[in-house]
Amino acid sequence: MAIARVFYALLAILVLASPAIQIARCQSDNEVAASEVIEVTDLGIVADDSDVLDDSNLGSGPGISTVCLFPKNPAKLATAGEETELLVGLHNEGDSIVKVANVHATLHLPFDHRVYSQNLTLRAFSGATVPVSAQATFPYTFYLSNLLRAGSYDLVGYIVYEIDHQLYESVFHNGTIEVVESDGFLSIETLFLFTLGAALIGFLGLWLYRQMQQFSKKTKTTPKVEVGTRQTEANMDEWLAGTAYAKSVGKEKKRK
Repeated sequence: MAIARVFYALLAILVLASPAIQIARCQSDNEVAASEVIEVTDLGIVADDSDVLDDSNLGSGPGISTVCLFPKNPAKLATAGEETELLVGLHNEGDSIVKVANVHATLHLPFDHRVYSQNLTLRAFSGATVPVSAQATFPYTFYLSNLLRAGSYDLVGYIVYEIDHQLYESVFHNGTIEVVESDGFLSIETLFLFTLGAALIGFLGLWLYRQMQQFSKKTKTTPKVEVGTRQTEANMDEWLAGTAYAKSVGKEKKRK
């Protein structure tokens, strides 16, 4: 019983401690991701700045088409805890110059886009223009939290741009990517499950050992030992000495 109580206490501590550790790590990861939201890099006419425009409830602009490419990564594999790079292509077939504002993305569960797994980095651009009948490529790098489980997720990417002082938004990617765990990285969840599994196996082994001991005790037979037989017969002779029964027994012994 004492061993069982210790096991259940250990199990309760692990269950209660795991969410707290994950929350703390989530907060630290969010702080790191927030500090890397705005990057400053120049690539031809595509320049980055910290200007962020309101791109909520925007539609696609006239004559605009987009394409997405994962360079050297056709399988679309993204490693948790690391950065993943992709390229966004924008083709302007409209009648006006396009001014690109920013590129951002979100990660969802594949069966329900209302559930956000992670809001990814927003990369803002300033001075990035695409002339009429021209196309441009915009690099975009996003970071996945190392707390993400390996599996399939839907990546939805957006590019926000301005045409004739009017904001528009186009979806350049809306499909599944595969998230894999980093090599040699032991996550909190993996450590918790390993510890829990080891504790369960140890408790099960101890329980089986005790059951086998009890079963072996029941199957053992105790040998019967006759104690005090001769002493009892001697006492009986003393008690019967001088009686008629003792005399008759004596006569029978003499006859034999």
